[in-house]
Amino acid sequence: MAKIKQNDEVIIITGKDKGSIGTVTKVLESKVIVEGLNLAKKHVRPNPQAGVQGGIESKEMPLSISNVAIYNAETEKADRIGLRVNAEGVKERFFKSNGEAIV
Repeated sequence: MAKIKQNDEVIIITGKDKGSIGTVTKVLESKVIVEGLNLAKKHVRPNPQAGVQGGIESKEMPLSISNVAIYNAETEKADRIGLRVNAEGVKERFFKSNGEAIV
């Protein structure tokens, strides 16, 4: 079971966007793309057949999964994730600091 999943709220712990909070839009093997963060300028070539105008656009670039941590809204800090089996026998993720299950 993956520790960080799509739609998780994460905080960036290193890099130029350190301290920023965002939502994971896509999880790659060892990288994640966070909505609105780690932006880079990309030059796009015009393609009239595809309807692309071209120019310079901002694009969200992948971050290493080790540079983000799940955000615990209760403590308002970065937190670690643990895995456990609950009373119904279903695996669940939980915050290590307070033991609360991640929904």
